[in-house]
Amino acid sequence: MNASAKAQYFLAVAAAGLLALLASWTPLATQIDNYATDWLFRVHQPAPWRPQSAILALDEDSYELTQGVRNLRAKLAEAIHIVAAAQPSLIALDVVLVDAGQGAEDAQLAQSFKTAANVILPCELLPGPRWKYPQPLFLAAALGLGHVHAEPDADGMSRHMPLEKSGDRKRHWALSLEAFRAAQNARITESPEGLDVGALHIPAPRENGRLLRIRYLPPDANEQSRIPHVTLQQVLNDPKTAEAFNGKVVFVGATAQSATRDRMMTPYNTRRPMPGVEIHAHAFETLAQGKFFADASPSLVFFFAVAFIAIAGALFLRWSGTPAYALGASLIGIAHALPHLFFVNGVIFPYVAPAAAAWFAVTCAAVFQYFRTREALALTESERSRYQQAIQFVTHEMRTPLSAIQGSSELMNRYKLSEEKQKQLSQQIHAESKRLASMIQTFLDVERLSAGQMNLKQEPFEIANIVTTCVGRVRPLAERKSINIQLLECVNATLQGDRELMEYAVYNLLTNAVKYSPAETKVDVSASLQAGVLSVAVQDQGIGMSADELKRIGQKFYRTKRAEQSGEVGTGIGLSIVQQIISHHGGRLQVSSSPGHGSCFTMLVPASISPASVLPESEK
Repeated sequence: MNASAKAQYFLAVAAAGLLALLASWTPLATQIDNYATDWLFRVHQPAPWRPQSAILALDEDSYELTQGVRNLRAKLAEAIHIVAAAQPSLIALDVVLVDAGQGAEDAQLAQSFKTAANVILPCELLPGPRWKYPQPLFLAAALGLGHVHAEPDADGMSRHMPLEKSGDRKRHWALSLEAFRAAQNARITESPEGLDVGALHIPAPRENGRLLRIRYLPPDANEQSRIPHVTLQQVLNDPKTAEAFNGKVVFVGATAQSATRDRMMTPYNTRRPMPGVEIHAHAFETLAQGKFFADASPSLVFFFAVAFIAIAGALFLRWSGTPAYALGASLIGIAHALPHLFFVNGVIFPYVAPAAAAWFAVTCAAVFQYFRTREALALTESERSRYQQAIQFVTHEMRTPLSAIQGSSELMNRYKLSEEKQKQLSQQIHAESKRLASMIQTFLDVERLSAGQMNLKQEPFEIANIVTTCVGRVRPLAERKSINIQLLECVNATLQGDRELMEYAVYNLLTNAVKYSPAETKVDVSASLQAGVLSVAVQDQGIGMSADELKRIGQKFYRTKRAEQSGEVGTGIGLSIVQQIISHHGGRLQVSSSPGHGSCFTMLVPASISPASVLPESEK
């Protein structure tokens, strides 16, 4: 592959890679990345662990017991006393306590908070923005506040927990984080890269809104590895059930479908939405286990995408065929496996970016190589055809001298000839053999010239000698058809270049004129010089050519209608070679013709005039 082709190749692969990167930044690609990550969560489920949290659930039966929310606070206060007696580590409420209820019930609930002495209450950021807090008597009895926002992604899936919410010049940590901090009796230290709670570092960068990717417990875990659920009704009917809360952080909230606003899908479950209180419990478990998932940095994703693009380009540049396709398929396989490798090491790596980069680059490189191979094959077939037709051309051109040699030698062997006749035939054989050798060498030179493998000779020569010599060689061929060749004018100009190739060009134009002219016509030849440009013109009285044929006569192996109608055998390579020879001498071939009025081929080449400007009439 030459430099130009390599440049086109790398440009095509780079463009394909850029298109892949642009595609990986679209919303559709983001959604595919999320689906792929959810699938990885289901495939690579974590080893079960013993939960440190429990849920006091307000389910349908509990609301039926409290007759809706009318007696909820009184029953909740009673349940808090029972739960506190079981000595939980902490109690975190996800229950709305904004509105003032009946005074006795509110006081009873506040007293239960004071008795427990380890209650975290909820708060919520409303549009405006403004914060919605519990009643002041509840706040006075609480240990702290935590926001209850569990915001889903665009597809309604809960994958992250915003660890902080800011608005109205106030900021609050998430209920799960606040519960973890209080349970650890530690402070929260901030940094741009994340949060530190005691000795635990939480990878929640400030630039992405302090999002924590939740590591949900597997739904099919054994009983000891599930977050315990005890309903309010169970606790009130049988206080012994509260023993499940011993030493645990208890999250209190609604799980009833009729009373839950924040129910969301999770990576493990896309059919049964999970209530918000349970999502906060899973977020707390993520913090308690200290096994976090960090999102891969954009620079790392970009590096791998560019690496896949570069490797794909290098593979198909170095190899071809089956090895290249096998390596390309392996590269695509690695791109698909990359998110798995990062996931098991706690890093969420996008799926679309590496896969799209590998697919686009490998496909582009393979397609480019395919068409380059097809082009090379077509070129090879063309060269093969050209070579075969060139052999036909050589064979045809050699017939004349070979016929002369064969005929002369046959006469010498069959008849007893005079010494003078034998000498004449011997000289003819010698001349024709030299002509044959010169023809072969000229043809080889022309072939090398066509392939760009030959340097032209740079020597001065006179055009008059070439024209008169070629006219003399063509006259016997013309006399057989009773064609009169007239040398009208022949300026003795000097050219700089290769004499043998120029002689071949003139001879070809003359033989073509004789071949494709009817019998008993004439061919006019002239060589004139004007303004430093030599004009060698060959005018015949043949059938002529149409405008469409004139456009194609320079094409190799193209045969005109006049050639077909004349019955002459040829390959159509001659004029193409003539044009190359003239072009290499800094000139051009001019053709004028029309059907029924003959053709005129004129070589226009830079030249200088010699001392003897025009040949005498006796030499014409």
